Amino acid sequence: MKIVVMSDSHGDKETVAAVSALPADAIVHCGDSELSANDPLVGDIHIVKGNCDRDSRFPDSLFIEVGNKRMLIVHGHEHDCKRTLLPLFYSAKEQEADIVLFGHSHLYGAELQDGVLFVNPGSTLLPRAGKEPTFAEIEWDDVDSYKVSFKNMDFEIVNSVEIKKYLK
Repeated sequence: MKIVVMSDSHGDKETVAAVSALPADAIVHCGDSELSANDPLVGDIHIVKGNCDRDSRFPDSLFIEVGNKRMLIVHGHEHDCKRTLLPLFYSAKEQEADIVLFGHSHLYGAELQDGVLFVNPGSTLLPRAGKEPTFAEIEWDDVDSYKVSFKNMDFEIVNSVEIKKYLK
């Protein structure tokens, strides 16, 4: 299975169109798209409302299942994600999520905490800390490992990690 995740595109329709056209089992946008829910680009994208989004028709959070994985999708501003993952961790455990997808910080990263994969794809338009614009691809074949690739807008891998879920 493979999902493509983007965030913080801040009105850049060209990038949203390019990234959402990639082959995947699901396309996710973690907020601050600054798009209208009526925009044809939204289509089949699983999209949440960020702190810069004005269209109240986008939900604050989504819970979806792709293959055998349960995913919690939020922007992150309501979970204090710039300082800690703890509120997101508690939400993931309460909802029995396998993967948490979030944005807001404009910095990409992935980590596994107590069996839950947390992925921030970075920003497709306004990255911070001197990083280049990125989105993420998450792939898995079985229940024990993930491959997370962060790609730039030329679709080149800028960083990737394979994370193996511990066995209980």
